Amino acid sequence: MKNIILIAAPAAGKGTLSELLVEKYGYVHISTGDLLRDASREESELGQKISNMLKNGELVTDEIVFQLLENRLRKDDILNGYILDGFPRTINQAYKYDEIVNKLNKDLGIVVCLQTEYDTLRKRIVGRMLCSDCGSIYNTLTGVNTPKVENICDKCGGSLYKRSDDNEESFKTRYETYLEKTKPLINYYQEKGNLYFINSDSKETMLKEIEVLLHD
Repeated sequence: MKNIILIAAPAAGKGTLSELLVEKYGYVHISTGDLLRDASREESELGQKISNMLKNGELVTDEIVFQLLENRLRKDDILNGYILDGFPRTINQAYKYDEIVNKLNKDLGIVVCLQTEYDTLRKRIVGRMLCSDCGSIYNTLTGVNTPKVENICDKCGGSLYKRSDDNEESFKTRYETYLEKTKPLINYYQEKGNLYFINSDSKETMLKEIEVLLHD
């Protein structure tokens, strides 16, 4: 299967699509955040360094992320295809990723950008509520996964709460930051000819459109 780089605005469905592809096609999902958390639990010198940086709220350097990613891509379980989530975020990271895949003789694959209307994304974020007990996710604005009883989890009866950053102002800032940071990436991969846009209004639409790309 083709390797995939996912680019998506907040709440565009990146996690949902990754889960669908892992379940249906056996893709390996690689998140740089997971790589850092896993490494921070190791008793190596690098692991301790990452752990201290995370505890102190410091930004982990690109060089460390590059090293962890290269090590991950050397493992045999990714031979049938992987999804890269959260990387690259900048044009310089894209250049470095090209170097890594060339060094390891890996195929760059395709870059998939998920597209959804701004108001749909806004409702997914602003209307989101989570169960304090089981972690189930609901939404009061989209008409999907609306709790049957207000502020009560359908599954376990736990109380629902809203994250402090799930508000209009925070979402607008996050969305504008996304557009600013990803524009150079989108231009870069468009010039390479391996960028594709798919509609992420629903998981059925996402899966249908990406399957066309995978089997092309």
